[in-house]
Amino acid sequence: MNNLPLLLAYKPVTVKPSIEILVNHTLYETRVALLENGILQDLMLERQRRRGLVGNIYKGKVQRVLPGMDAAFIDIGIERAGFLHLKNIVLNSEGRELHIQDILHEGQIIMVQVIKDPIGTKGARLTTEISIPSRFLVFLPNSNDIGVSVKISCEEQRNELRSLLIDFHKGRQGGFIVRTAINSAGIWAMRADMQYLYRVWENILINYQIAKPGTMVYRDLPLYKKVLRDFVSPEVAKVYVDDAQTFAEMAEFDSNFLLEMEGRLELYEGDTPIFERYGINQEIEKALNKRVNLKSGGYLIIEQTEAMATIDVNTGGFVGKHSQEDTIFKTNLEAAKAIAWQLRLRNLGGMIMVDFIDMVDENHRQVVVDCLAQALWKDKAKYTISSITPLGIVEMTRKRTRESLRHTLCEPCPTCKGQGYIKTAETQVYDLFRELIHETREYRPKQITIVAHPKLIEYIREEESVTFSDLQILIKTPISLQAVTEYDEGQYEIIFN
Repeated sequence: MNNLPLLLAYKPVTVKPSIEILVNHTLYETRVALLENGILQDLMLERQRRRGLVGNIYKGKVQRVLPGMDAAFIDIGIERAGFLHLKNIVLNSEGRELHIQDILHEGQIIMVQVIKDPIGTKGARLTTEISIPSRFLVFLPNSNDIGVSVKISCEEQRNELRSLLIDFHKGRQGGFIVRTAINSAGIWAMRADMQYLYRVWENILINYQIAKPGTMVYRDLPLYKKVLRDFVSPEVAKVYVDDAQTFAEMAEFDSNFLLEMEGRLELYEGDTPIFERYGINQEIEKALNKRVNLKSGGYLIIEQTEAMATIDVNTGGFVGKHSQEDTIFKTNLEAAKAIAWQLRLRNLGGMIMVDFIDMVDENHRQVVVDCLAQALWKDKAKYTISSITPLGIVEMTRKRTRESLRHTLCEPCPTCKGQGYIKTAETQVYDLFRELIHETREYRPKQITIVAHPKLIEYIREEESVTFSDLQILIKTPISLQAVTEYDEGQYEIIFN
């Protein structure tokens, strides 16, 4: 075993770091922005009051079996029961075809994991195929498979990794998947990860034995640690964090699991809020608009419903220097790259219909689809792309495990009866709190009055009273609230006394 070769031999060609990760953490939410060459590529958001459930493991109780759908509703202790389909159940049928009623019955206790957050009116999507990720591996306690990420393309490396895992894992139950991050590590880092995952699983089993039905027995990492685990790679130049306590927790995680990150995790202490300093807030506002302008003068129109999204490509004012076909081709190529970016940024999922501008040349149509596929390569979400039709239509599916950006930050507008969107009271209040922290540090007032629409004031008092109290302690300044009916919803003013 001591003669095993290091996996460093399979490192890809060194690429100059071009990725920065920004972590904005407050008492009430964490926002993470991933920038590539200074351009926002991905945005993640986690609010303390509504942390995502994906990855969490529960001791569930079968609430109702649905033979007609080969599925069941499982009580996991949250507002809406989770949904478990037959295809997401680990089976040992020995070749016999089974149906949901052969496996589950009402009142049965079962271990399940969330694979998709509740979205709209739908409950969480569940599985019994438990998977526990670490930095380099994913542990599959209910499987015996040994797999390697498809993004590790070298067949020699794939075979060696598989052999090493089988050697290390010999005699133990469960399976593993090797993650692409292994390219930045050696064999013993992988071995340490394996031992860590065994301990996590043992603790889960202990918690499961003593827990009551409808109880969580394992919670995935908070967003700021999950980003280190899932997004850090050799291409990441810096991870900036704007909160000292969060920085300390991330540094500890870094020292245990991410030795290659030494010197790249940094506490941001600038006077300008980190998301303002990098222009992220402006990009978020743009990502809530239907229209996306392209550099050429063309534009996209993005319409979104709960189940699907449509994207329409238009030439706009772009007339090109040559033929009309050349103009259309160039606009579609630019649009393909922009669409891949918008899908990630807005976290659009489900069925996606892309209406490119009609192209006569069949070769042009294929090049546009290839361009879209290439631009989607870095997307962590699973997706499928159909061939383009003569009319320029491409059908896509993209797996979404959490709410889209618009559904997270906005709600249907009561004035236009759902035809448009405004920011939720929660988002408006958090915008207010961020501005309050920033301006207090700059002007250091002795007393503050917040004047706002009654709905906003009521929300602070009823839903955010604890955060509001903690905020006053944080900024060491008393704050009074004043409701003014003449103000528009979402309108507020911060007055320093």
